[in-house]
Amino acid sequence: MMQCTDIHDRYLFRLITKKAFLYTEMVTTGAIIHGGCLDQLNFNNEIEHPVAVQLGGSDPSELAECSKICGSLGYDEINFNIGCPSERVQKGSFGACLMQEPKLVKDCIEAMQEATSTPITIKCRIGVNERDDIDFLNNFVSKIVNPKLKTIIVHARVAILKGLTPRQNRQIPPLKYENVYQLKKEFPDLEIVINGGIKDVNASIKHLEQVDGVMLGRSPYDNPMIVSNVDSTIFDEVDIGEDRKSILNKYIQYCLVQADLGHPLSKTLKHIFGLNRGLKNAKAYRSLILETMQRNNLEATQQDLISMV
Repeated sequence: MMQCTDIHDRYLFRLITKKAFLYTEMVTTGAIIHGGCLDQLNFNNEIEHPVAVQLGGSDPSELAECSKICGSLGYDEINFNIGCPSERVQKGSFGACLMQEPKLVKDCIEAMQEATSTPITIKCRIGVNERDDIDFLNNFVSKIVNPKLKTIIVHARVAILKGLTPRQNRQIPPLKYENVYQLKKEFPDLEIVINGGIKDVNASIKHLEQVDGVMLGRSPYDNPMIVSNVDSTIFDEVDIGEDRKSILNKYIQYCLVQADLGHPLSKTLKHIFGLNRGLKNAKAYRSLILETMQRNNLEATQQDLISMV
């Protein structure tokens, strides 16, 4: 998620779960090749694995070049995003509008696969505009699949390319989980991961009866602690076991170090707004975070923040 799942947010989530697969925010090929935004590709190699980078683009040669760069950095997966519905993304001729051009998508995937040995996956919607039927999704996948493409992540809503904002595209089109379930039946050898409107780990378990994986986005970003039991519930491993205070204390120490390295508090503290979601003093906690950002003095408020979670 752009402006959300950056390196700082991923550090926070590694304090909560060691097993969940993390994804970067979408990085465009133009930003990497022409904009020099290689800093967006940085990740903490010691703690972030497993981690995937998400690329946006539509030119096979540029996607291949960026895949080669990302592969050399050591990412565990390179995800090709063809599900973003924003008009800004459409102007660059990539994102969800590419679902209307399966031949180009196929060429992009094959170019990426030839450029690196890192697994290439895709993230898409169930359809575009008025086409949200099962036949559209199945036909699209049949035209892009190849022996090396093992995983497809599907947001179970149609992408409306005109008239809706990205936020509205996450809320207004109805969820059609049954389309994703049917895709798994049509392509049993593919790993199918479902996304969209899934609130927590318990809800994920129900989906895992039908598909191979679940991707959570906005729900854990808004309330990070909902994935605190994911290691035991999904992966049958021991949870990290730390409470909110311990997690927040460690993250604050991280923020102080990052501030000394030139990363402003406005970029690091924004990820912890939801860390005490549901607690009685959540409003005061968020206000103190904003005050800390404005005054740029985390040392003065860190103990008060920790006491509120």
